[in-house]
Parts: sequence; C-alpha cells; structure tokens
Amino acid sequence: MNFETQIAQKLGVKPKQVTAAAQLIDEGNTIPFIARYRKELTDGLTDEQLRNLDRELKYLRGLQERKEDITRLLEEKGVLDENLQAALAQADTLQQVEDIYLPYRPKRRTRATVAIEKGFQPLADYIMAQKGNQAELTSMIEGFVGEQTGAETAEEAVGYAMDILAAQVSENARARDYVRRIGNRGGKVIVSKTKDAPEDSVYANYFDYEEPIREITPHRILAINRGEREGHLKIALLFEEEKILPSLRSVFAVDRESPSFQLVCRAIEDGYQRLLYPSIQTELRNELKERADAASIHVFASNLKPYLMQSPLKGKVILGMDPGYRTGCKLAVISETGEVLDHGVVHVATSKGRAKEAEREVLRLLKAHQIGLIAIGNGTASRETESFIADLIQGHDLDLQYTIVNESGASIYSASELGQAEFPDLDVTIRGAISIARRVQDPLAELVKIEPKHIGVGQYQHDVNQKQLDETLHAVVESCVNQVGVDVNTASKSLLTYVSGVTAKVADQILAHKRENGLIQSKAEIKKIKGIGPKTFQQCAGFLRIPESSNPLDNTGVHPESYPQAKKLLGEDLKTIDVKAKAEELEIGLPTLMDILEEMKKPGRDPRDQMPEPITRSDILTLEDLSVGMELEGTVRNVVDFGAFVDIGVGTDGLVHISQMSETYIKHPSDVVEVSQVVSVRVIMVDKKAEKIGLSMKPSR
Repeated sequence: MNFETQIAQKLGVKPKQVTAAAQLIDEGNTIPFIARYRKELTDGLTDEQLRNLDRELKYLRGLQERKEDITRLLEEKGVLDENLQAALAQADTLQQVEDIYLPYRPKRRTRATVAIEKGFQPLADYIMAQKGNQAELTSMIEGFVGEQTGAETAEEAVGYAMDILAAQVSENARARDYVRRIGNRGGKVIVSKTKDAPEDSVYANYFDYEEPIREITPHRILAINRGEREGHLKIALLFEEEKILPSLRSVFAVDRESPSFQLVCRAIEDGYQRLLYPSIQTELRNELKERADAASIHVFASNLKPYLMQSPLKGKVILGMDPGYRTGCKLAVISETGEVLDHGVVHVATSKGRAKEAEREVLRLLKAHQIGLIAIGNGTASRETESFIADLIQGHDLDLQYTIVNESGASIYSASELGQAEFPDLDVTIRGAISIARRVQDPLAELVKIEPKHIGVGQYQHDVNQKQLDETLHAVVESCVNQVGVDVNTASKSLLTYVSGVTAKVADQILAHKRENGLIQSKAEIKKIKGIGPKTFQQCAGFLRIPESSNPLDNTGVHPESYPQAKKLLGEDLKTIDVKAKAEELEIGLPTLMDILEEMKKPGRDPRDQMPEPITRSDILTLEDLSVGMELEGTVRNVVDFGAFVDIGVGTDGLVHISQMSETYIKHPSDVVEVSQVVSVRVIMVDKKAEKIGLSMKPSR
C-alpha cells in the first residue's frame, strides 16, 4: 500500500487529494495558501485536513527511511534474510520496526553479553531447541563446565545459558507485541503515596488509586505524572501475568515433553519479570504520556482558536488598567487605532485618600479622551479595581462600561524585546496596561506578540511535549491570522511573521521599506520589496490587505493571480450570476469563483465580526451575592477535559462540570462550548470559604 492510499484511508479523503496536496507541499507551498487558493487541485481540503495530511506524510516518510536504515544495518551485519525483509516490509509503525531490530542493536554490557562472551550461546540454543533426552541434556550442560568457560558447576553453566535466553525472550518482537497488547487491554495503573508525601497534598485523591490503562483520562495521566515528579506519588503498571506467561510459552513453542521444559519456562519467566515487563511498562507509560500530551495539546489548540478569533471592539478609545497593590494600578489610554494617548499610575486598593486621588485622575482621563470602554486585567487586585470602577460609574452616573480581560502573558510581553522595541520610553508596567487595552480592541493583533503557550487557555501545558505544543499552537495562530488577513501598513512584525510565506527576515524588510518609503500603496509594490521574490509574493499576497490602495481588490482576499477574472466581474450584479457558466467563461475553478464573489460582495470584511463581543458591565457582582438557583450570563474562559470554567463576573470562575453541560451524553466539553463563548448558566453550588462555584448549563426543572 502506498503512502497516498494509507493516508487517504486514515483521514477519510481520496487518494488523488493526498497526491495533489503532497505535491503542493513538496513544491514549498504553505498550508494556508494551499487551503485557500488551491482548492481545485485538492478538491477543497481544509486547513486542518492539510495539516493532518502533512503530519501523516512526514511520519510515513520517516518510517520508510528508518526501514531502509535498518535494512542496511542488518545487511552489514550479515543477518538479513527473507524473514527479516518480510517483517520489515509488513511493519506499519516505528515501534514494530524497532522491535524487529532490537535483537541486533549494539548493546551495552549485560549479563547476557557476558554469557555470550564466555561461550554459552550454543548451550542456550540447545536448551531452547528442546530436543534430545535427559541424558543428552545433562551431558551437554556438563560439557560447558570447566576452565574454558569459567563455570565451576553445572548449575552455574545453566545460569549463564538462562541469562542469554532471558535476553532473547525480552527482545523477541512477537513476545513484546503480546505483552504490549495484553498490558494495554487488561493492565491497570496503580498509584500510591510516597512515605514523604504530606497528608494534605494536592494529590491526596491519588494516594490509593487504580484505573484500567485503557480507561484512564489524559488529564489524570498528567496529574499523576506531575505528582510523581514532585515526590508525592508512586506509579506502576500492573499486567495480567496469568495471561502473559502462557502467551509467551506459546510464542516459544514450549514442549512439555522436552527435557528442557522446566529450563525454558524458567528463562521465559525470568526474561519477562526482569527484562520484558520493565521495558514494556516504560514503553506503555511513555505511550500514555504521549496520548495525554496529544489530548492536552488538542484541548489547548481548540481553546486558542476562538480566543484569538474574538470579535475586535472597533471605534472606541479604551482605558487599559493593569491592577496592582504595592506598585499601584497602571493606566494606559489608547486611540481607536491603538496609539497610546496617555498613561499613568493610581492607587485604588490601599487607602481612601489615595483612592480619592485615583478617582480624580481616572475622571480626568475619561473626560480628556472621551473614553468609550475600560479594560481591567484579571490579575492581582483585579477585584478591588473592578469595585472601584463600578462605584465610579454609579457614583457619577457615567454612561460607561467595563470588561475584564485575561491578562495571561501580558507581563511576558511587557518585558520582552518586542515590548521594549515598541515602547522604549515607557515603563514595563505601563506596557502591560497597553497590552490589556489592545487585547479588547484587536485580540488577534495583540496576542500574536506572546508565545501561544503563555496565553493560559489550556490544561497542564507545562507538562506536555513543548516542541509539539509549540508547533501545534503556531499552526493555530497561523491559521487564524491568514483567515482574517493582515493590514500590511499597520501590522507589527509579530503579526506579519504569521502571514503565509513571510519569514522574520521578510517581515523586517517590509517594515524597513515602510520606514524608508511611507505606506505601501498597492500589492504590486510589495513585489519591489527586497527579499520578496515571486514564490514569497505568491504565498503571501492573498492574505495581505491594503486599504490605502486605489485598487479595491487589494483590500480583499482575492489573490492577485485572479485579478483579471475579478475585474471582469466589476459592474455585474453579483447576486444573479450563474456561477457554473461564469466559471467556464472565465476559465477558473468553481471554488475560486465562489471565493472571489464572496470577497467582492463584502470587501474588507473581517470574519471575526460575526463573533459575539465581550461581555461588558457597569456594576459589580460579588461572591456574597450568589445563591443557588441564580441564572446568569458568563464567558467561557477555559475548556478542559472535565468541564469548562466560566467567568460570571464575581472574580472567581465557576466550573460547569461535563455532567452539567447537556441533558444528553457528550464525549468532551469542547463538543458543547468553546473559549470566549457567552453562555447562560445556573448556580448549583457556592462554597464561599473555598471560593468555589458550581454551575450548570442544563435547563432548570
């Protein structure tokens, strides 16, 4: 079976789609470009399908390369035969390939290698062959006793042979597969308390815990792994030995009538207990970790996309507030286009006197800049700052609202080289307030300045494979940026580097060109920028927007390669066009024509405009105000395996457990909600002492 067929079957697409996509990828086209502008060739494969296809293609190509490497190595050792060639050809995972190679892999010095060096391999082979009678076996063993081998007794000679056989058992591909499958199917994860773990440990729920390997959830895997790392938990996998040992005896065709029967059984049990079980236990724990990583990364990616695609709040002057106690609350006023108009520091959470000063300063800013919204960071002293603003609005009868903003990563941006480069003359704390305000004004443009894993919409993100996490989240950001499009004249370097085909070096060249020549006036001008050749222009041009251009198509997602066809549509009633006939007339594919028409109907459209705007408030609700049965609206802040955390405006997010999300069974919370979604909830539990809130999305009865 070739790669195309394998991938097509796994992803549920056609082989010809895989072939076309693979060729486009190999030619250096980016995933966003292929998904948006090569729909005819791939028959409409989506961004996500293309990324999955690319990942599978890389895996299968890597698998093939490893097979070729191992074939060469086995050939060099002179052990390659038809059976090994057939086994390698049939292997469809890297694990199977490595199992085949394991017996021939260069080894460190072990009990088995010592026994082989001493010359006991023939005795081990004779015992495993299970031939002859008892007298012949005894004679064979005695022949390996003496100065030549170093064995002083028959028992010692047998011991050396057993070491060799135990290693053979542990390295046998079929044996490993049996143990692996039985372990996966019927094994258990056993968790216990370490002697040094405190009784009030956060991992106390796992002090005496067990669960089937096949049922344990990803978030529990990551939790117990963290508990083990921190010295609170011990973890082991328990396999069904009563099934494993008989299976291993069948693998090695144990003959009950053979004089070697007991010795072979002993070698199998030793090989399993001492070598094979620990090896497979480590392997399965790694697989559990990989499975948990993949699930956690998927959750993070699923949360990140709607978070980045929040509706921008356009046309408002915004006051950003970064709350704090000792250092005060940092203020930054930004214009409708994100320019900093004013900034300062006030103290709202220390004394009444300073709060009065803060009130005068905030009122001054509101009047001086006609502020339309206040954005308050949700970190330290957020609650006090929110109360201050709510009282200010009520006390002065202001026609004004505020919103609470997730400030995760703002401090990282503030102290970064990028933050320093953007605002070299401003204090690091003021940069944080600017970022908070801009996150409301244009979430995507601001959040791309921060590493996605620092945005704080995942679970156990610091425990998972960081390389995979970075790659996956980068792909999500790239997808969002190219779906929205980027104004080349206002975009930061961070935003530009996510545009299809634009590297950091190319982004620098674009910014340098603007500094030297002023605003870019057309997409044609982009071709003249140093470092942008035909291929780079092809990949990026469709995703860049130029509102200043005299050509209206330059502010749309129509690719310049389709401008001739698009211009022929100008002046026509786009709503009455016979698209099939028009596609034939213009000699373009139907998907491309449909995209052109959509862009021309709504030039400069922003796909985020259809998303709900953030919830804004003018008064404050406290934990003390809550009671069971209250119905409220809230914003989903995070989605995890066991539920979703919802901000209902009391300073503490409430948990909607997965069991409280729907009247019908759901597999995962992400099937029902996503980050930034506004949901209606009902309070079902309030623990004021522990500051915990239980919410339900089920209708009240």
